[in-house]
Amino acid sequence: MVDIKISGRKVTVSDALRDHVEEKVGNALKVFDISPMSCDVVLRVDKNPSNPDRKACEVTVFVRDNVVRVVATAEDMYAAIDEAADKATRQLRKYKTRVVDRRQRAHVAHPAPVSAEDLAALIEPLPEDEDDQLVREKVIDLVPMTEEEALVQTDLIGHDFYVFTNATTGLINVIYHRKNGGYGIIKPKIEENEE
Repeated sequence: MVDIKISGRKVTVSDALRDHVEEKVGNALKVFDISPMSCDVVLRVDKNPSNPDRKACEVTVFVRDNVVRVVATAEDMYAAIDEAADKATRQLRKYKTRVVDRRQRAHVAHPAPVSAEDLAALIEPLPEDEDDQLVREKVIDLVPMTEEEALVQTDLIGHDFYVFTNATTGLINVIYHRKNGGYGIIKPKIEENEE
């Protein structure tokens, strides 16, 4: 059985809600026999009275080295949980067909991983008199992958961008959704030393 951690933000997670999450989300996850897999479910109520869909269910599934994340909102918490479970099923099916099946078909030789020291050398500290504050810090594992695999990961986590190590070049790249449609990629410029 998949480990499901359930928490609430501005809502008390009752036994009935907990049972409903374990039933719906648990059934959605156990269909895909992929291990290791764990899941975080956050139930929250937005305090904006003008928003009719104030109840939200966020499901984040950690499967192997990937993250699948879905959010569903509704007027009723049970409906939000049901919708989130359905979305999670669709995303996991997409993960299984795109990532797992392709990985089994083709083995790509990956260059040596980038070390933490290499990344730390790229970060410039902010001056102390700077007014902006760092609000959140997120540490990511930079797994070598192709641009196509990075596109899949961008879709799976539902973010506008994805940072990855390009398996072909060994350099850090960022792939992102463009506002007018399609995708873009940011690659570092490599300067060759002339002797």
